[in-house]
Amino acid sequence: MVKNIVKGESIFRIAEKATKSDENIARDLLDTLKANSDSCVGMAANMIGENKRIIAVMIGMFAIVMYNPKIVSKSGKYQTEEGCLSLDGKRTCTRYEKIEVEFEDINFKKRRESFSLFVAEIIQHEIDHLDGIII
Repeated sequence: MVKNIVKGESIFRIAEKATKSDENIARDLLDTLKANSDSCVGMAANMIGENKRIIAVMIGMFAIVMYNPKIVSKSGKYQTEEGCLSLDGKRTCTRYEKIEVEFEDINFKKRRESFSLFVAEIIQHEIDHLDGIII
């Protein structure tokens, strides 16, 4: 189900660990991401009003879900400007060109994967949301 995008201070919270009982949130997150695909390439659950550690990220033409993602390594620090559906305008932030992320996939299988460039930037942005950080 497509959800409304939450704006303002309610998304400045640290998200709670996701469990298998949160699969409906992941489906709603994917539906909402797809509905906003003209202006959005990633989304965190707190952006749709759910305080759970779940993100959805576009990788090429496909969206993937990550439960309980955590960045375990990063390299290639740089400055960039980003926008967000939960905020007006763009803001400057620090990102890393390469990251390694531990997460649980859509089937709650533990994974560890490396990401780079734009996909890495998207993942960092969404994990920031889960940690109560808005660009």
